[in-house]
Amino acid sequence: MPESPTTARIVLTTAGSPVEASRIGRTLVAEKLVACATLIPAVESIYEWQGKTELANETLLLLKTNAEHIPALETRLHALHSYETPEFLVLNVEAGSAGYLGWMQSVLGARVAE
Repeated sequence: MPESPTTARIVLTTAGSPVEASRIGRTLVAEKLVACATLIPAVESIYEWQGKTELANETLLLLKTNAEHIPALETRLHALHSYETPEFLVLNVEAGSAGYLGWMQSVLGARVAE
């Protein structure tokens, strides 16, 4: 039975290459800002940037965290990222399995304050 409400969040961001996405994901997991980083390679993004329509091959990252970590995660992601304005979209998680949410909290709760 899913638990609700939850403070779990999923953050969406993209990276210019699988190598960059892996580096970002590994760093954020190691620093306990996210419990898990899922990389989805070979996505194609079409967007407007500085008045021009752009087409880019990117890697999508799904970052699993909680509401408490969002400010520090955003700051750290901007520091790690090669993009001038990296995507940072936060999605609320309505509900989730007790086991998964418990695991996330156990991982994220172990973060050492900076």
